[in-house]
Amino acid sequence: MNNRKILVVGVIMLISLAFVLSNCGKQGMEQGAGKVSVGLSGEVDKVIKERDLTPENVAAAVKTYLPTGRHDEYIMFSSGGHSGQLLVIGIPSMRLLKVVGVFTPEPWQGWGYSKDTKEVLINAMGDKVQWGDTHHPALSETGGEYDGKFVFINDKAHARVAVIDLRDFETKQIVKNPLSLSDHGGAFVTPNTEYVIEGGQYGMPFGYKYASIDEYAEKYRGMVTFWKFDKEKGRIIIEESFALELPPYWQDLCDAGKNASDGWVFCNSFNSEMSTGGIEEGKPPFESGVSQRDMDYLHVINWKKAAETVSQGKFETVEGFKVIPIKTAVEEGILYFIPEPKSPHGVDVTPNGEYLVIAGKLDPHATVYSFSKIKRAIEEKKFSGKDEYGIPILDFDAVKEVQVELGLGPLHTQFDDKGYAYTSLFLESAVVRWTLGGEYAKMHGEEPWRVVTKTSIHYNVGHIAAAEGDTVSPDGKYLVSLNKWAIDRFADVGPLLPQNFQLIDISSKGEKMPLIYDMPIPIGEPHYAQIIKADKLKPWKVYPEVGWDPLTQTKSSYGIKAGEEKVVRKGKQVEIFMTAVRSHFNPERIVVNKGDKIVWHITNIETAHDATHGLAIPYYNINLSIEPGETQTVEFIADREGVFPFYCSEFCSALHLEMMGYLLVKP
Repeated sequence: MNNRKILVVGVIMLISLAFVLSNCGKQGMEQGAGKVSVGLSGEVDKVIKERDLTPENVAAAVKTYLPTGRHDEYIMFSSGGHSGQLLVIGIPSMRLLKVVGVFTPEPWQGWGYSKDTKEVLINAMGDKVQWGDTHHPALSETGGEYDGKFVFINDKAHARVAVIDLRDFETKQIVKNPLSLSDHGGAFVTPNTEYVIEGGQYGMPFGYKYASIDEYAEKYRGMVTFWKFDKEKGRIIIEESFALELPPYWQDLCDAGKNASDGWVFCNSFNSEMSTGGIEEGKPPFESGVSQRDMDYLHVINWKKAAETVSQGKFETVEGFKVIPIKTAVEEGILYFIPEPKSPHGVDVTPNGEYLVIAGKLDPHATVYSFSKIKRAIEEKKFSGKDEYGIPILDFDAVKEVQVELGLGPLHTQFDDKGYAYTSLFLESAVVRWTLGGEYAKMHGEEPWRVVTKTSIHYNVGHIAAAEGDTVSPDGKYLVSLNKWAIDRFADVGPLLPQNFQLIDISSKGEKMPLIYDMPIPIGEPHYAQIIKADKLKPWKVYPEVGWDPLTQTKSSYGIKAGEEKVVRKGKQVEIFMTAVRSHFNPERIVVNKGDKIVWHITNIETAHDATHGLAIPYYNINLSIEPGETQTVEFIADREGVFPFYCSEFCSALHLEMMGYLLVKP
């Protein structure tokens, strides 16, 4: 029996007998264990003593352990940081289930190697860019609830947004923002996924054209983009999308309103100082220049009014994209500012949509705004002035609900089903649980706006994710702390350490909020995650029919059945129609001439669950994963004569090694 199972048995005994290991003899252990073998108790006791485990340690092991064949209750979608990919993690097991290829070629899945997937990547940025920096995944929503159909994620480095279809967990579309090269604040969705919201980051001239830094205030701009999404097509409709021109403050994270605040979007910003750096010239460096003022601006945006304004033709076309100018946004009542504590890094809307929680990382408080007060202040024109671009600034005291002192370095907030909010404390290396006010306090019998407890994490937490914590009805139960440092948590693997995702049990009320699992993430640097109930996901086990095109989610015109294999030459082009089945390719020998263009279609004619095949072609930089029923196409020029053995790169059967063939390129 492995150590994990031994720990499970141990905790059964511990829980059943109220920690009998400390208080009872062997006879009591045998009785409390019930059906557990009497002979096993000594082995369990030995392991617990050897590892110096506490009852809490063993209880944590049981809470996260899943026997073989059991599935996780929740699935977490996490950014993959500089890998450019999306991570899929089971909860509570914290098992890494999949790395979805998004902005970076991924050879196991053949992402970026087949004709279609390569075109998705290249069309969005060209073939020069081979990486991305994924930050904020957003699950599609219906009525403010995750619906399990799609997930979106942004690339901060190049201002791109990707669409992943959760029927097969594959990327279907990548759109490039023509205005900017930076979009930290994305992706987020409106409550019915009408739009995917992409906030900006660093100010720059639209189209990232050259302008002197001395012309920063005049020629540099910020933006927030609303990508129109068609759920039936599963695609962003670029022609129906638009952006809002913003001052060159550095826009950061956004969140869409819901319930009471539906129709609005809220985006943080920093560098309202419009600092331009210049440490090499003796000027204040950016980190101090952008943090001089006590307040920055929370952007309050009426997105429904903005969409209506675009439909009325009140926009400009910039870089071929619809843009609402600042002046129009002000005149139409689309855009307002609220002072917020400087250098904020989180804006999170409570499930009922009434409160906006702002965490300024240089302020120990969470500042909570009331949407009812915001709406009333707009109606009554309670402004404290305008910024230099003419945007009205709502009076801080008129819209503020409360400020709650949480701790050092507050960043991001999530919510549960018990009336609690949870905020990450970067400098304190902790997650704090605190109570909300209003209807939450009344419903759950809590004293409003007070800190309840803190759980230390390891170390320097950025984002946190709670189960369904961004929806109108959070589940509670689990919270994951996405930590930037690991230091002493894992075995040393050189100076570059993994990130550390820590699972926290938030199922109980009050002060009990134990840390129950550490998960090393050897990909840097993940940022944000969302957690969905696993039963909301309905992925296919195999594709609907043999010859399926995953990009269009329809039958491929190149998909064939057994017996239809062929090689067709048309001048200098050779087109191959191949099938893969355990344990052979057909055809097995492909003979071409040097200089021929090869168009190679391959169909996996298997229909059994998990009967995946690969196609690895050496030298020509090709590896595919062809799932049951799938058809894929690769194209290349046979530019080198020789013998190239190709093979199945997915271990598929007892005769897997024999599943190969020869590509012969004649001089």
